[in-house]
Amino acid sequence: MAWDWEKLNRQHNQQGGVPPQMDDIVDQLKKFKPPGGSLLIIVIIVALLLGYSVFFTIESGSVGVVQRFGKFIRIAEPGPNFKLPFGIEKVTKVRQDRVYKEEFGFQSDRKEYGGRYSGGASDTANISLMLTGDLNVAVVPWIVQYKIKDPYDYLFKVKDANGLLRDLSESSMRLVVGDRSINEVITKRDEIAVEAQRVLQEELDKAETGINVVTVEMKKTNVPTPVQASFNEVNQATQEKEKMIYQAREDYNKAIPAAKGEAERTIKAAEGYSLDRVNRAQGDAARFNDQYSEYVKAKDVTKRRLYLESLNELLPKINRKFIVDADQRNVLPLLNLGNTGGESK
Repeated sequence: MAWDWEKLNRQHNQQGGVPPQMDDIVDQLKKFKPPGGSLLIIVIIVALLLGYSVFFTIESGSVGVVQRFGKFIRIAEPGPNFKLPFGIEKVTKVRQDRVYKEEFGFQSDRKEYGGRYSGGASDTANISLMLTGDLNVAVVPWIVQYKIKDPYDYLFKVKDANGLLRDLSESSMRLVVGDRSINEVITKRDEIAVEAQRVLQEELDKAETGINVVTVEMKKTNVPTPVQASFNEVNQATQEKEKMIYQAREDYNKAIPAAKGEAERTIKAAEGYSLDRVNRAQGDAARFNDQYSEYVKAKDVTKRRLYLESLNELLPKINRKFIVDADQRNVLPLLNLGNTGGESK
């Protein structure tokens, strides 16, 4: 090759070590004339274009959708591949390992996540406002993360798969939120996210979007700012009501079992007393029947024995005893009985 490197080196040395400028290199290229002239240059350019048009490479985690004159032909797997040149076949690369992200009701810092974002800031407020099952309005922001599982369905079955995803995600979330109260929407976000993901995936599969929902993440839910103070007062009143109900139930649980226990104890005591009285009465009746049988057999002896037994049981209980003559007819001797110094027997 007729490069004049010596001249370039001399210029380099003369300029004090400054490298050759672009103008010098262009001048050298203009002076270069390959053997065969312009035909060889054309052949080289055509070969380069042909090679660029025929060979292509698919990165790991991606696939290539090959179309011939717009018609789907095949799926190219990761690695080197080839196709028909000059626009006869077109390749669309689709990433299947990347997790894409759709935000609803808010916009986060896009530097925090490497996926794709969609949706503008103009409709974020309207999207997040939802009517709950108890006719309250809630602010419900959420995130949908998804992957492309079927490139053919994603590219050809739906005109705008991402737009359809946003519409179905919004309708699914409104459907799930509409079946719950405002308190459930605020406190049971994980449960709502799981249910919304299930409903959304079913709708995406019916529409043949080729999208697989990885997760639905609920952000902090609340009520709109203008009514937040009133909502807090309602919550405070509800909590106070629940507190009073809890205290009443606690008192109820203490008083009722105690009353039931006392009633049960009284009933048992009455039953015991009744049983004792019945048994005593039956015993007295049996004893009286026995005594009557003996009395019928020997009336005088039995009468005397009963009289003596009664006196034997009664007299020890009397402190002072007075014995009066049965023939005494006058009451005067009986008036001073309490003044006697000693006890008469």
